[in-house]
Amino acid sequence: MLPPKAYINISFFQPPAFLLIGIPGLEAAHGWISIPFSSMYTVALTGNCLILLAIRRTPSLHQPMYYFLSMLALTDVGLTLSTLPTTLGVLWFDHRLIGFNSCLVQMFFLHSFSVVESSVLLAMSFDRFVAISNPLRYAAVLTNNVIIKIGLAIVTRATVSLVPWALLAEATELLPWQDYLVPFLLFPCRYHETSLC
Repeated sequence: MLPPKAYINISFFQPPAFLLIGIPGLEAAHGWISIPFSSMYTVALTGNCLILLAIRRTPSLHQPMYYFLSMLALTDVGLTLSTLPTTLGVLWFDHRLIGFNSCLVQMFFLHSFSVVESSVLLAMSFDRFVAISNPLRYAAVLTNNVIIKIGLAIVTRATVSLVPWALLAEATELLPWQDYLVPFLLFPCRYHETSLC
């Protein structure tokens, strides 16, 4: 139930920047904490780039299963690169401020790549299902055109499902009822001064 009209706060505040605190209580150890973070990022980027290189250079790997694996590797590279600059900026250079629009863009790409990753895993399971249930028709079912259409559908699904929320978070001053409707669906950057964007 909504409160009476007299009690609704319709003042709008869109902060210009957010203060990133990193790991609370361990600010003095950020240099040491950055070592495992940077090594995980390095391993993730190197491993996924090697997978992409191996699939690209080896003609025998130009099959649907490996195309889906390369889509998954590209998604992991994008997911890593969407969080890498901010995380290492906070841990290495003590760069704690992030602008509202920068935070919004980072959250959009983070969630988009997460949706793409789950969709690629679904496509990979469909690929294996077809290979196991109909091995003789596998090449006829999963052609290069079908794989391209699946990839485009995955990217379209991720973009279309997240663009409305990004637009809502950007234009919240137009929506005085947003605090009551779906506060948990809008991006955390909108509500918290200390955010882990």
